[in-house]
Amino acid sequence: MSKIAAHVNNIALHHSVFALPFAYMGAFLAADGMPDAWALLWITVAMVGARSAALALDNLIDLKYDKLHPRFTKRPMVTGEVTRREAVLLILFSLAILFGAVLQLQPICLQLLPLAVLPFIVYPYMKRLTFLCHLVLGVALAMAPAGGFVAISGFVSLPIISLCLAVCLWIAGFDVVYGCQDEAFDKAHGLHSMATQFTAAGALQIARGMHVLSFGCFIATGLLFDLGGIYYVGVAAALLTLLYQHSIVSASDFSRVTQVYFMRNGIVAIAVFLFTLLSLGSIG
Repeated sequence: MSKIAAHVNNIALHHSVFALPFAYMGAFLAADGMPDAWALLWITVAMVGARSAALALDNLIDLKYDKLHPRFTKRPMVTGEVTRREAVLLILFSLAILFGAVLQLQPICLQLLPLAVLPFIVYPYMKRLTFLCHLVLGVALAMAPAGGFVAISGFVSLPIISLCLAVCLWIAGFDVVYGCQDEAFDKAHGLHSMATQFTAAGALQIARGMHVLSFGCFIATGLLFDLGGIYYVGVAAALLTLLYQHSIVSASDFSRVTQVYFMRNGIVAIAVFLFTLLSLGSIG
C-alpha cells in the first residue's frame, strides 16, 4: 500500500480538481444536458490516464532540479519512494489507458489525440527554453474542456474555444503566481519564468491581467452557449476566489502560497462547472 500511496502522491491525484470539472463541463455543454453515461465514463478514464502520464512525466524530467530544490525534498521521486523505472512504467501504462479510452469515443478523438497530448509532453522542457512556459501548461489544461466537448459532439466550435481560452488563462495565471516564489532558484539554475523575465512584481501584474482576460472568456462562454443567469453566479464565485488569492500574495511575501492556497484554486473549476449544470437544468 505504501508503494501505491507513493505513486498517488507522485502524480498528485487530488489535483484532478483542476481539469476534470472542465472536461465534464465540455461534455455537458456538447450534450446540452446530460451526456451519454458510457461516454462520460470513458472521458473520466481518459482524463485519469492523461493527467497521470503528464504529472509522472513532469516529475521524471524535472527530477534533477527537484533534488536541488528545498521545497521538493519530500517528493516521492526525490526521496526514492518512486524510482525512475517505476515512473516510466506508470507513464506507459497511463498512456495505454488514455489510448484505450479514446478508442471508445468519437473517431475524431483518436485523430486529435496527438494534438491533445503534445502540450503536456513538451511542457516539462519549456522552463529551459522560454518564460512563456506558463501558457504551455495552460494549453495542456485547456485540452480538458475541448476533449470533453469533442468526445460528445464530434466537432470543435467557437463557444468551446472560448471556454478553452478561459481555462488556459486561468491556470497559466495561477502558475505564474506559483512560479514567482522560485525566482531566485530559477535564475540560479538557468530556468525561465515570468518572474525571471519581469521580476516577481511584474509577473504578479501579468498574472492579474491573465485572470481578468480569463474572467472575460468565461463570460463570453456563457453568452456563446446561451447559458442562463445562474451560470454567472458560478463565474462570480470563481472571480471572488481569484481576487482573494491575489490579495494574500505580494512580491515580498509568498508565505501563504501553501498547499491550501494551491487547492483553493479548484473552487474556480468546481463553481463554474456546477453552475453550468444548474443553468442546463441537469440537476435539481
